[in-house]
Amino acid sequence: MILLTQALRARLRAHADAARRPGHDPAPVVKFFNPVGAATWLATELDADGDTLFGLADLGFGCPELGSFSLAEIAGLRLAFGLRIERDLHFTGLFPLSVYAEAARRAGRIVEETSALRAAAASRHRHFGLPPTPDGGAG
Repeated sequence: MILLTQALRARLRAHADAARRPGHDPAPVVKFFNPVGAATWLATELDADGDTLFGLADLGFGCPELGSFSLAEIAGLRLAFGLRIERDLHFTGLFPLSVYAEAARRAGRIVEETSALRAAAASRHRHFGLPPTPDGGAG
């Protein structure tokens, strides 16, 4: 499987180019996952080097974190049964990355359940006065 199509690369690069703007908090563009394990990555940006992604990484140890990770390293992983890391073809980032990070902090893992993401968005709004969803609505 091709982990990043040209269209995904373009969206990730656009987010990276916009990263210097105040309030920059895009929704994840792509989700990678280990089909036989707990590792999951949500990426929002791709550096000009074409390899360094930024986003939320969860290696399955109960402490997901924001940071940079290498596309080449993820693509190079060899898993049990001859499998490799895959891209979730049905993933759509519906909330800003900070909401996914807050929900992951609370759960100890990356979560996609709408109720958990809404709760994290509401908490973010309540504590920081930030909009709970990308459009500024209540979600």
